[in-house]
Amino acid sequence: MKQLFKVLFACAMAASLLGCIAAPIEMTPQTEQRLQAQPPIRFLLTFDDGPSASSFWNPTETVLDSLARNPLQADIKAVFFVQTRATRAGGSDIGRAIMHRERDAGHILGFHTATPSHTNHRSLDPQALEEALTNGSADIAAITGAPPTLLRPPFWNYDKRTFAAYQQHGLHVLLTDLSANDGKIWGFNASPRRRAHFLRSMSEVRERIALGELPVVDGVIPVVVTFHDLNRYTARHTREYLQILLDSARATGVKVAEQPFYDDTDALQRAAMARTVRDSSQPVQLPGFWNWIWKRNAE
Repeated sequence: MKQLFKVLFACAMAASLLGCIAAPIEMTPQTEQRLQAQPPIRFLLTFDDGPSASSFWNPTETVLDSLARNPLQADIKAVFFVQTRATRAGGSDIGRAIMHRERDAGHILGFHTATPSHTNHRSLDPQALEEALTNGSADIAAITGAPPTLLRPPFWNYDKRTFAAYQQHGLHVLLTDLSANDGKIWGFNASPRRRAHFLRSMSEVRERIALGELPVVDGVIPVVVTFHDLNRYTARHTREYLQILLDSARATGVKVAEQPFYDDTDALQRAAMARTVRDSSQPVQLPGFWNWIWKRNAE
């Protein structure tokens, strides 16, 4: 089964990098009318896999600098799903120092992993999973003063067993609406078709907004966006990605709030909690090829 997953994952990754990106969904008059009754959106930015432990041009620090200072909105707050014990991330002196910086800047630290590597929680036996969740929550609490409430499972993958374990630790699963598909950190990590990709993805989210499928929090609809702050390409282009998000919304007819991104930690927390998965059986739409991967892997 593990070998099959590796083959499927490699094929899907190649397809995502080399395949064609579909054109945006054409907006119908009915969708346009429905959108008029919906409030504007606000982008809820999230970053996975960090913080970087690099001592040379640290990508996570570059992301933090871009969120704090950019032409669109100063001091943007984001959720960072951290790997607290990975040697190339939070399990290093540099990584821990950056997590303190993220906290001081008003960002939210969410849980991603507390194992030495980016381990799928479903591959852990109950004792190992319990240890990972306990350690990760304690690691984050040592920095923020409180255990985390938000979790993003590695590879977006969870089942009834792992979901129940998350709940026992007060952790809520936050998935995503839009993904930069930048999770391939080592090797090829550029995104030459990033604008076309976000344009198509935004048109898909627009359809869900028109149908009233996304909740309204504090007068806006939080749209979750996922990046990876270990990716140096993402770090170099963070400011451009912010503009791409606004351009994609405008091009697909989606209204954006006057403040397009979250800059208040409490508001960010409320919005993120409203977008979490309530039940392990709740149907979800994962980004890119992941729905296909996990469906095939379960067969």
